[in-house]
Amino acid sequence: MDVSVIIPAKNEAENLPILLKEVGQALESEQFEVVVIDDGSTDNSWNLLCELKESYPWLRALRLGQSSGQSTAVWLGGRKAKGRFVATIDGDGQNDPADIPNLLNQARQAGGDVCVCGIRTRRNDSWLKRMSSKIANGVRRRLLSDGVVDTGCGLKLLNRELFLTLPYFDHMHRFLPALCVRTGAKVLSVPVNHRARVAGTSKYGLHNRLWVGLVDMAGVRWLQKRAKKPLLQEELQ
Repeated sequence: MDVSVIIPAKNEAENLPILLKEVGQALESEQFEVVVIDDGSTDNSWNLLCELKESYPWLRALRLGQSSGQSTAVWLGGRKAKGRFVATIDGDGQNDPADIPNLLNQARQAGGDVCVCGIRTRRNDSWLKRMSSKIANGVRRRLLSDGVVDTGCGLKLLNRELFLTLPYFDHMHRFLPALCVRTGAKVLSVPVNHRARVAGTSKYGLHNRLWVGLVDMAGVRWLQKRAKKPLLQEELQ
């Protein structure tokens, strides 16, 4: 299988039908699957996913007993995935699935371990959301030197084997590029489309985008300083 699309979703019943249809259209020429992680939704998300499974044989879904956060959902989805690559995309419909094939082609051309990150060149968010993200991105780049302009973009694609080597912690999804750099993997950035939210409400605000992120950045910096990749010279088999 070429790619597994991981979609963490909490109370996104209004957005999931359109999003899943778009993913199917974008990847119709690929061997793919979609893994939706219902992160303790209290709306009709799970019943809806059960119904959509009848129309989409490539759809898989996992239901968490209680909300565990986006990182836990992404982490679990990556472990359940079967594709050579895993692509993460937000469940709110703001990321455009039509961008996934380009990310996949970029990863194939790069070869080896690679993380391809989307850059939202024109964001359709509130002023506060854009400002808090801009501050957090600036601090992160300065501290972690991951070379990524917009790590908050939910659209990313990387080798599944690479993903499985990354350390798990809450909010890890915000630091995937830095964690990949730590392993010696390539990190690429490509412009992607960003759309306004059509339905539902954001689950994240200034508090968990900036203040909590500062604590996490310190932890990732600690991991970076202690990373050591062995330089293999010869192997006798």
